[in-house]
Amino acid sequence: MSNGTFQRHEVKFLLDSHQRSALERAMRGHMEADAYGESTICSLYYDTPDSRLIRRSLEKPDYKEKLRLRSYGAAKPDGKIFVELKKKYGGVVYKRRISMTEREATRFLAGNGAPPEDSQIGREIEYFLDFYQTLEPSMYLCYDRIAYFCPADENLRITFDRNIRWRTDGLTLTAPPRGEQLIRPDQSLLEIKTGTAMPLWLVNALNENGIRRTSFSKYGRAYTIEQTRKHIGGINCA
Repeated sequence: MSNGTFQRHEVKFLLDSHQRSALERAMRGHMEADAYGESTICSLYYDTPDSRLIRRSLEKPDYKEKLRLRSYGAAKPDGKIFVELKKKYGGVVYKRRISMTEREATRFLAGNGAPPEDSQIGREIEYFLDFYQTLEPSMYLCYDRIAYFCPADENLRITFDRNIRWRTDGLTLTAPPRGEQLIRPDQSLLEIKTGTAMPLWLVNALNENGIRRTSFSKYGRAYTIEQTRKHIGGINCA
């Protein structure tokens, strides 16, 4: 959970409860849960008033980028959170992040502050803010995650996200985690993060349990639901 730069491949799968249990059994002896256990991750996505970033992302271009604030549980104004710039190019995810207090981060993204230190990551985020100019809080997402690491391969991580919720009101990380459910109660979003190819035992476990790769963006799916409702509402009101 430290500051830094991350570069890796990320592959996603949507599992039911039986598939998750089978995969967790297959992971024994290969993966270990990290010291944090299951934690609630809260993210506040920033976008332009016309949702330029997420609309472009949904077009599935070779290159796309997102900016968000992230905390573990509800944040306190003077508590540390992360400012994250996430980019994806050619199937590889690049993530830069710096730590600030919630109050500092909110002011920084509103154009009223600066990064805590002069760094390459801070300058990249400042450039991003300057390029898009009108960024503002757009979507709140939270979910309960448990993460696993591989003692034999430091680049391999597996996460399970459940209870994924979203909202477009109360757009602050200091508010309690809440929102509308994005997936069914029996489902989990699996993310496999690796620097190279998956190990054979993992490939076999996925195949044996009928676990198929999916394209799933939490922000993208929530935005699509919201826009569909607006469209239907507009038709009904016409």
